[in-house]
This record gives sequence, structure tokens and C-alpha cells, in this order.
Amino acid sequence: MSSIELLHPLSISEEVDPDMLAEILNDIMENRRLTSLFQPIVDFKTGNVTGYEALMRGPSDSPLHAPTAMLSVADRVGRLAELDRLCREVHIANFVACKLPGRLFLNVCPATLMQKDFRSGMTRRVLRESGLTPDKVVIELTEHHPIEDFEPVRRAIAHYRAMGFAVAIDDLGAGYAGLRLWSELRPDFVKLDRHFIQNIDADPTKGQFVRSMQEIAAELGCSTIAEGIETEAEFRAVSKLGVAYGQGYFFARPSARPDIYLEADRSAVVRHGVWRPVSGGRARNVACLIRRVPSVHPAIRVHEVADIFVDLPSVQALAVVGEEDKPIGLVSRHRFMNMLGSRYGRDLYGRMAVSKFMEPQPLIIEKDQPLEQLSQLITSSREFTSLDDFIITENGSYVGTGTLLGLLREITDLQISHARHANPLTMLPGNVLINEHLDHLLSQKVAFAACYCDLDHFKPFNDTYGYRRGDQVICLVGRLLEEETDCHRDFIGHIGGDDFLVIFRSDDWQRRCAEILRRFDEEVIAFYDRKDLEQGGIWSEARDGSRQFFPLISLSIGAVHSSNGAFTSCHAISSAAVEMKHQAKKVSGSHLFVDRRQHTFSAANEVLQESVFRPATDDPAGCPSFSSVPLHFPIDGQ
Repeated sequence: MSSIELLHPLSISEEVDPDMLAEILNDIMENRRLTSLFQPIVDFKTGNVTGYEALMRGPSDSPLHAPTAMLSVADRVGRLAELDRLCREVHIANFVACKLPGRLFLNVCPATLMQKDFRSGMTRRVLRESGLTPDKVVIELTEHHPIEDFEPVRRAIAHYRAMGFAVAIDDLGAGYAGLRLWSELRPDFVKLDRHFIQNIDADPTKGQFVRSMQEIAAELGCSTIAEGIETEAEFRAVSKLGVAYGQGYFFARPSARPDIYLEADRSAVVRHGVWRPVSGGRARNVACLIRRVPSVHPAIRVHEVADIFVDLPSVQALAVVGEEDKPIGLVSRHRFMNMLGSRYGRDLYGRMAVSKFMEPQPLIIEKDQPLEQLSQLITSSREFTSLDDFIITENGSYVGTGTLLGLLREITDLQISHARHANPLTMLPGNVLINEHLDHLLSQKVAFAACYCDLDHFKPFNDTYGYRRGDQVICLVGRLLEEETDCHRDFIGHIGGDDFLVIFRSDDWQRRCAEILRRFDEEVIAFYDRKDLEQGGIWSEARDGSRQFFPLISLSIGAVHSSNGAFTSCHAISSAAVEMKHQAKKVSGSHLFVDRRQHTFSAANEVLQESVFRPATDDPAGCPSFSSVPLHFPIDGQ
């Protein structure tokens, strides 16, 4: 939706006098009887509102209440540019009056950009008068009329960018020449049309379209915004495809007085919905940030705290700890010493209890929490500043403080390590991080299942269709693994080529594997040409040089589970998992082969360990069903 939402025929009754509609429009514009509604745009990384799209509405008792009606009449009587200018003025004034954070997305027709009053700096004057700067405004182009000459639009956009405005393209995929407009203008943001977002979680074709647009956006250096997100499933689907921002009823409806925060449950879903540790191997937690800084009692006098700060010049904050070592506040050196250093400060406040001057709601985090979660807590907090420290606890008791600089250093080290050892195609952790993660779980005696995933008949497919399509199939496997695993408990590694290793800690790991196999069989057919699908495979050159028929690609998974000290090293686990994978490949079609000679780590899996399951392909309802096959024992005697 947009303030310039439509320039095509209007559904106003034919009985309404056009002259009367023109008079109504004149009254609305003369008396500025316009209402601004603002819909939040949400940052998927933080769960915060990063901006608002302004939407126009006419008077509720008017036949021109809907923006489509008003714009159609304005277009007919030649006042579209004038209405567009008025909308911008009203939106800017209301945005400032509401004290909304982030950026204001203003909808503008490309043709309006070239109007003399727009180019003369009218919008910038309005911004200056309202106290809003151009860098807080995004010009959102709504392309409902075909553009015959792109050069004037390109020059106009360059002009506004030079003044500090950002640029977005609205409803990509719904206009006349969206892809060309994208290519010509190189916008800062691209808003994906709601058609591609609705039910994307259940429509692989829409997912493929969005994935392709996201890849183009990454190449061009612009950010994507998904419009029309109405369900949690749609949010999870688009966020996993790499989309950076979103808006829709799932987050909030348009409102004249919108909230500046998402509702707590929605914000939590966004912050944690796509979180996955980047550390790969040795999971680092908050404990590595602990600084053993002394704490103070809430009744200690202000002048005594000042003496502690003088004696410990490197300490920037002191925790205030009450009974049973429970932290209740934090005293910042910067704020505290400024207060005490003011005229008569020590005389006025020196004998008061420090509890009167502490921050009563500091950030407190347990030492075993992952660093990535702490980073997200800090970046999603509007109150946290670069001067603040945080308190670290163990089972609720104070153990020390941490600093933002220390967190930044550790996170940077993790990201560098991940980038160095990640697979360049999927960006999933590679062999080094896989081995580190396995060794870490073994050292902690944590139970897990290691599942080796490998594609069958992939080489002839790659030879026939080329490496580009082959890479897309490999990325399909990586995506399915990410979508069907628990990002808080499970680990995905890309060994190389078409080989992956999933380390499950989820109790229902066998069900998850079965769903991966089912979805792979369902989605891989999209990568074949029609003739090959009709014949059930492809003819290609075999390793001995002969011409041979190969079935459609399938996915084999070999699984081993750790329990009772069955494995002592990552190499033993990988060898056993590879052997199970070989056993799985002996069975035609996508298949899961489980080594049942070891005890499962969850009683919930005891029934499953006697058989190997694979998706049944003849279920008319399309629901997951399974057929069991006799379990073949592996060769090694682990």
C-alpha cells in the first residue's frame, strides 16, 4: 500500500456526478482534510522498527476516503501532482508530530519527480521547517503507469540522492517495468510485492522468485523489504531467504498513532526466528567476557564509591549487589563522576546511599548464554548506549561485568573465523568448524545424532545441466537443512560439494530427517526439464564412458548417535556416519539409514531405532507418511 496507491480505473459508482467528486476533492485539498496512517517496517536482525510507510486517507464520511478514489479523481482533473505535494506535507508534519523513530517512506510517482515544484526543493523546505533531515526520508517510487523514457527519471533520482534522500521501488513484480526500473535506478531499497509473500511458506515457486530477487539485490547492494506479511510462517519463510526487512499485519496494522515498539511476542519471534550461532565449532558464551570487578552494597555512601573509582581507574562501572549476591543495579563511572564533580556535588550527595543514583534496570545476562544472543539483546535495546557495561551472573548471582568493547572483539573474531572456514557457496560452516563443534560436544559429553547427507546421481545431473543448476540443487539441500533444524540446538556443516553433516540435538531428529527427504523429493523436480521428468531421469555419460540412464536426484542420509561414550573423536564419528551414508545409498530413492547398534539419546526415539524410514511417494493426500524397510547392519563393529 502507498499514498499514491493507484492510478488505474476507480470503482466509484457511475451515478456519482464527476463534477461533485471534483468539488469534494477541492474541499479536501483546500482544508487539508487528509489523514496519515503509518505502518511500521521491521528490521529482521533486531526486531526493531526501522521506519514507517506513510499511507493517505481521505475523510471517513467522504466517497473519496479511499486513496484509490481520491487519486483517480485528482488524475482526471489534472491535480495529481498538487495532491501528491499536499500528501507529502501532511505526512511529514504528522510523522514529526508523532515523534516516530527511523525513516519515513514517502510514496511518489516517477512522473511527479520531474515536476518543477518537486525539483525546486519544496520537499526539502518542508523537511527543514519540520526539523526532519533528508537522510530520514526514503522516496518510494510507485510505478503504476508505464515509463517510456527512463533518462529523466534517472536524472531526477540522482538529484534527490545528492540532497541526501534514499530511494526505494515499491511493489516489485506488480508494475509495468519493475526489473528495468530496478536496473536503471539502482535503488537503496526494493519492496517485494505482496503477491510473492502471501503463502510463500507453502508455495516453493514463490520462494524461488523471492530467492532470485534476493540474489539480485545482494549483487546490486540494495536491501529488500517484504510487503504484506500476515503470518508467522510467512515471516520465517522470507527471513530465511535473506530478506532484510518486512511490513504487514503480522507486525502491526497502519495507524495514525503507531507504536514505536513491536508487541513483545512479535519482537521475540523476529529476534529469535532466524537466529543461528555463527561460531560454528567451539561455541563461545558470555563467560569469556567476565571482568572480575568488585561490587558494592546498595547502602554504601556515594563518597565511598567515588573513592573506589579513583583507586580503580580502568573500571568503568560497578555492580550494586543486594542479598544473596543478586545484582540490583549498576553505577556508571561517567555519569556518577559527572554528578559528583558538579558544583557542591560531593557536599550535596556524598553521604547519600549509592542506591539512589544507580541504574535500576541494567542489562543482566547469564554467563552460559551464547555471545550472539547477548549481541542481539544489546542491539535491540534502545536504552543501551556505547558507554554502558552489563552485569554477568551465574545462576542469578553476580560474578562480574562485561564491556561492549570486549563483546565486539569476540564477535568480530567469531565472524572472521566463520568467514575463513565457511563454504563459499552456502556460507555454512566447513570442515574445521564441523570438527571443532563435534569435539566440543564430545568434551561436554552432550548426546547428539550425526547425520551425513549426500546426493545420489548428482554428477550426471551436473554434467547435463551445468554447474550453475548443480549449485542451485546444492543450495536447495542447504536451505532445507536450515529450515528443518532447530537453530538453537542443531548444527549444520557443509563438508564440500554435495556433502553435508547435520549434528542434531533435537529429540525428534528422525522426524526432521524424514521431512527433509520428503521436501527434497518434492522440490528437486523444479530443476529438471520437462522431457527428463517425463522419462524419470536423464541419459548421461557414465564413469566408464558408456551412455547410461540415471534416475532423478535423490538424497541419502546416514545417521549415527552418540551415547555412553560410543565415540571418542570427531574422526570416529565422521567415519561411522560415512559408512551409514553408503548403506543408505544402496537403497533406491531418498532414504535415511540409522545405525541401531548404539543406544539412542532420547526415549522418544526407541521405537524408531528398529527400522529405517523414508517418505512414501504414493500418499494421495500429500501428507507425510512412511514405509519401513529392514535395517541392514553396517560393516564396522563400532
